[in-house]
Amino acid sequence: DSHNADAHEGLAMLDERLGKSKEADREYRRALDLSHRAPAVLNGYAVFLCSHERATEGVQLFEEAAGNALYRTPWVAYTNAGVCLRTVHRDQEAMQRFERALQLNPTYSEAVFQASATSFNLHDYQQARARIDMYLATNTATPDLLLLGWRIASAQKDARAQRFYASRLAQEFPKSQQAHTLQLAAAQDGSG
Repeated sequence: DSHNADAHEGLAMLDERLGKSKEADREYRRALDLSHRAPAVLNGYAVFLCSHERATEGVQLFEEAAGNALYRTPWVAYTNAGVCLRTVHRDQEAMQRFERALQLNPTYSEAVFQASATSFNLHDYQQARARIDMYLATNTATPDLLLLGWRIASAQKDARAQRFYASRLAQEFPKSQQAHTLQLAAAQDGSG
């Protein structure tokens, strides 16, 4: 069925995996047309664009998806837009997208992580840590958030907080890559 949007989107993903970027782009555009710019297709094409150094176009499509009243998880699209912007070092713009995602869903851990990581990269350690601590007070921890919390506490030279994050990471996610990374980092600098 040459008029099936899902088939064209599937071909786009296959072409992308096979390294056929030009063909993938064409198939994504065809899927967008046939799906009447369905949010899921917009999101998929936006990811493709961001991974092919076309961040501005990708962000526009993420925002179009997020603005669609039928899209059930607009905070995911805003977070994806922020991640795309971070890859091209547009951190201030990225932060705006993460904040928008968190306005829509304050419990979305990926947006919390990305916003905190961006604040950390901008050396706003207080904001980065406050966001993580506020999230952890009422939500389930993730290994990424605990490791980032430890890194922030390290930058702040707060040994007590470092121990707190390290302890939670070791207890709650002992076999995670993040716990392993923390063990290596702690061994190198003699902290815990």
